[in-house]
Amino acid sequence: MPVWQNETDAEGFVHRYSSMILRLCFTYSLGRADAQDVCQNVFLKLLQSDRRFAGEGETRAFIIRMTINECKDLLKSGWRRRSVPFDELIKRELPFLPAEDTGVLAAVQRLPVKYREAVYLYYYEGYNAEEIAAMVGAKPAAVRQRLARARAKLKQELEGSDYETI
Repeated sequence: MPVWQNETDAEGFVHRYSSMILRLCFTYSLGRADAQDVCQNVFLKLLQSDRRFAGEGETRAFIIRMTINECKDLLKSGWRRRSVPFDELIKRELPFLPAEDTGVLAAVQRLPVKYREAVYLYYYEGYNAEEIAAMVGAKPAAVRQRLARARAKLKQELEGSDYETI
């Protein structure tokens, strides 16, 4: 099935997937503006392509893969390596959490990118290790190892807090 046939389909498509794309961008610690740029780039590339999808699952997986690639491209760009975001000059804060939040989401955001990515796709999007491996270009065993290490790091960081049952 095509991505969209008319303007109404396109609007529904954007509403259905934009929040998922933005959340995935935040797992890469992109700021709000960068995340919106990535979201826009993903939709533009989909609009310009004539790609057809067999179903909802294939569409979601393809969009996630495109988003991951866009985030990685942005993070490795020469301009980004030579500049410091304004937010970091003042104080490093997550764009969607209050500064004083030290909960589970803040702890997940402090994990290395490969762990955050696996945690997000597994727990929030509901993919299994094999599906995540196909999306991120890793072996399923590596994804399971990343999840185990992420859980261990989170457990260690959250011990003594209200979140000990994780």
